[in-house]
Amino acid sequence: MLQRHGSSVIGLSNPAFASHRRRMLDLINGLHLTGIQADLPLPVIAVVGFQSAGKSSLIEAISGLTLPRAPGLCTRCPTDCRLTRSPGEWSCKVSLHLSTSSDGKLLGYIKEVQFGDIIYDKSEVEERIRRAQRAIINPSTDYTEILEGLIPDQDELRFSKNTVSLHVTSEEVEDLSFCDLPGVISSVNRGENRNDIQTVKDMVSSYISNPSSIILLTISCEVDIANQSGLSLAQEHDPAGKRTIGKYSVLTKPDRIASGDEDQWLRFIRNESEPLDHGWYCVKQPDSVQIKQGITWEEAREKEEEFFEKTSLWSGLDTSYRSRLGTAALMRRLGDVLSDSISKGHVLVGRTRERVQDLLVESEAKLMKLPKPPSSDALSEVLSLLATFSKALSQYVEGTPNADGLLQSIRPSRNTFRDAIRATEPDFRPYDRQFVTKNEAEHTYRAPPFLVNEGSSYTPPDNSRAILIDDVTLRTQEAVTRELPGFFPYEVVRNYVTTIVADWQRPAENLFHDIQQTLIKHVKALIDEHFSQYPYLKACILQLTVDFILTVHEKAFDRIQWFIALERSPATLNEDYYNEYHEKFEAHFKGWRPPRDGDPRGALVRRIGNGNANFRNALDAVIANLANIGLHGTEPSDLAKLLPPDPYDTSIGIMASVRAYFHVAHKRFMDNIPMAIDYELVRGLDRDQALEKALREGLRIGGVDGIEMCKKYIEEPPLVAERREELRNKLERLQAAKKQIMAGWH
Repeated sequence: MLQRHGSSVIGLSNPAFASHRRRMLDLINGLHLTGIQADLPLPVIAVVGFQSAGKSSLIEAISGLTLPRAPGLCTRCPTDCRLTRSPGEWSCKVSLHLSTSSDGKLLGYIKEVQFGDIIYDKSEVEERIRRAQRAIINPSTDYTEILEGLIPDQDELRFSKNTVSLHVTSEEVEDLSFCDLPGVISSVNRGENRNDIQTVKDMVSSYISNPSSIILLTISCEVDIANQSGLSLAQEHDPAGKRTIGKYSVLTKPDRIASGDEDQWLRFIRNESEPLDHGWYCVKQPDSVQIKQGITWEEAREKEEEFFEKTSLWSGLDTSYRSRLGTAALMRRLGDVLSDSISKGHVLVGRTRERVQDLLVESEAKLMKLPKPPSSDALSEVLSLLATFSKALSQYVEGTPNADGLLQSIRPSRNTFRDAIRATEPDFRPYDRQFVTKNEAEHTYRAPPFLVNEGSSYTPPDNSRAILIDDVTLRTQEAVTRELPGFFPYEVVRNYVTTIVADWQRPAENLFHDIQQTLIKHVKALIDEHFSQYPYLKACILQLTVDFILTVHEKAFDRIQWFIALERSPATLNEDYYNEYHEKFEAHFKGWRPPRDGDPRGALVRRIGNGNANFRNALDAVIANLANIGLHGTEPSDLAKLLPPDPYDTSIGIMASVRAYFHVAHKRFMDNIPMAIDYELVRGLDRDQALEKALREGLRIGGVDGIEMCKKYIEEPPLVAERREELRNKLERLQAAKKQIMAGWH
């Protein structure tokens, strides 16, 4: 172990720091303690170099700590060292700073785990660090087991981004933060993973890409500089060399320079090869034998000074270059660079304070957007959620004024159903087929005026659906059994009605399925709105609700079939309405009967519709005289009833009966089917709180295990819980950093 004698300060010692620089140093180190570097870049000295470049020995010289010497171990994870000058006895706290979980996933924050009790005996530090590094590269092993003595037979990881953190406090050290990074490698041995090369490169880059970091690059004199990989990384992230202390900065192991290569290395010290703004430095640290013998820090510095003074290669340098030899010279320069950085502390702190405040506002806003944490009273929480959902469902089913509300979304399907039923009206034409063949091009059949006047959408279809009067006559003649002359079988009317009603089946079922799908869609959205915070509960609620709708579906669908079955047997108690329209249709069909030879029917009908002024005056006089004798309310079309008997009168009567009955029946059907679906299917969800009762039963919250079931229902998704924990940790870091800034600023 590297020892010290007396009260000499080990590490940086620069009492010339002005008081404001000292305050800034304290502040920066205080900010490091908050973990804010996970959110904001803070100044840190990053020690970079290829494997076996002498980084550990250099760090020991700066910090006074002895690092583990087990081959390869100390270079497999970063070691963060924070020195804090403080009154009292020397102490060292070893912690694990975890930025990734045991499965390698980023946590999004730094989790600090203290690794054992605080150390007050320097001789215990090396072994504690060794075990901490083992804990880092064996993340699935309980770290307390490794702390207490368990060493895994085989390490899980080759390298890790997680960090061993050393916090040394003593009145004998100066405030300083630096990080020993894994040595950069350019090749691997047989059996090793080539991905290790990129893994280490990425890890080192994550530190030195920070514009606030100071790159302390170590170059070993025993290896050709072109083969030392850390060099290319320093050039990549600091091409101008402004942040690097002597860009290829510190030459180590000068006693191992190969014979004949001396001039090559002297050229760096003279700043002739790769000249740098800060120049080059060279140090000589104790070898492994001297360390085992317990050489002290002061003795190591004396031997280093003796080496540079008595070795002709170095002693012959000009005085200006010799000032760059030795650890003390490097430390002075490191102090100067750090001093320059700290001298800009007011600017740094001002910007950091603003950024911390921005991050606080941003993080609090993100935390507020997260769902509220699960309640500790799971049963009450679930019951409250169900009650709130049931109330919202009741309002939703009753109807909301929103354009995309449930009833508004159902309306287009209802309109489609209405139009489909209207389209089934029978298109009776009072013409025989011979007349149609001769006069189809010049004859236009008009919709009944009394239907047009009442706003019906009636528009006669094309002739392909027209039912001509001789078709009705033929059907009547074929149906006659034992009826007396002048009578016709009632079955003819029934058959026409049954045929029409059969066409109502598909529109009614289409309406039912459309409303059912719309209902499920809207209820799903309502469920998502009320239960999105709890995915498992939402999934259960959704399944139970769909099952309930399908159960209600059967009853509602049966009700539709029931209404259709009723309509297959023509019947009505609305006799006045039926008789009124029977008379109107009968007069209409008679009035539009085509003329026959010697029959004044056609001429009368045409003149009623298109007669000249004299005819219209005479017609008005006839209607007025009829009123004088008590026949009020006579319409011009009613005069067709005065015409002589028509051999097709029976057929016209059938046509009028079917058409009048359709007018009565289709209106009630257009009302009954949507009302039945609404009552059984839509309102059935909320009637007597049917759905809420089904949900309570299905969720089993009233059983003996109800509380445990509720805890499972409102268990927070891992991603949400992790995000909340991440934001809370971040807020804690930011709040701590804000306090540090305010205290250090004032």
